[in-house]
Amino acid sequence: MTFYIGRESSKLWKRICAETTTELNLLAENWKYLLAGVVCQYIHGLAARGVHYIHRPGPTLQDVGFMLLPELGQDKAYISETLFTFIFVSFFLWTFHPFIFKSKKIYTVIVWCRVLAFLVASQFLRIITFYSTQLPGPNYHCREGSKLARLPPPKSVLEVLLINFPRGVIYGCGDLIFSSHMIFTLVFVRTYQKYGTRRSIKQLSWLLAIIQSFLIVASRKHYTVDVVVAWYTVNFVVFFIDKKFAELPDRSNGIGSLLLPVTNKEKDGRTKEETHKLLNGNSGDPADWRQRTQVNGKNLEDGNTVHVDGAMNGA
Repeated sequence: MTFYIGRESSKLWKRICAETTTELNLLAENWKYLLAGVVCQYIHGLAARGVHYIHRPGPTLQDVGFMLLPELGQDKAYISETLFTFIFVSFFLWTFHPFIFKSKKIYTVIVWCRVLAFLVASQFLRIITFYSTQLPGPNYHCREGSKLARLPPPKSVLEVLLINFPRGVIYGCGDLIFSSHMIFTLVFVRTYQKYGTRRSIKQLSWLLAIIQSFLIVASRKHYTVDVVVAWYTVNFVVFFIDKKFAELPDRSNGIGSLLLPVTNKEKDGRTKEETHKLLNGNSGDPADWRQRTQVNGKNLEDGNTVHVDGAMNGA
């Protein structure tokens, strides 16, 4: 029993080491895209912080969602954030599952490059939208009479650049249309919908996204329009951007190496190799690797005999 456990542990360790080596190679090729995505996350936070300075509290706007859903209140506002945290952490851990499990369909680095591309595009549209028109925040800390509803003018540039994370993000006001929580939620759910393998989890993910939408409205973090706009905007963004990327082969089919970046030298080498095979009558397909017999300069397949002109004339 001890030997079996030790052998399985050794296999797991080898799998982790092999996957780490592969991912590091991919990271060396794609680190610029990942860094750009992370920097854009900071810029998005900076923009949300900046709009808080110009936010002006006012009467809560008439909203159908507020009429239908009772307010959770300050004491139960954590429910929405708890569900969002669960979705975020679950997706983050799933993207690293190739390091542990044998069934591998994705590369972590490549998936996060795509996820960050979806997030950046959606957040860029969001920044344009909430800076165009500032709505009075419906959350309890953004209403009239709250000290957090208006930020005093910054004393220094450093105060703005530090964003006051995470308090400045949790108690932000003015960055309403459209919901940032729904951007992350929908991007994660759509990514798992495409690359995930368990149908039950896919169905559960969409259900959690719907529940998250209702909780955001019930907690008064956003108006209903913020959630509705997020649903169709993020889905359109992911759909059109995803079409620009090459399709990812399934690693579980044993062709995962095709996912690795191909350098120009490798491309030239492959082209020359394929040309050489074609010139020699071999397409490179294993199905075409049949034995050929050469008779009087003619290639014969499967050793079949044909009558050449000389044989037919009795020569």
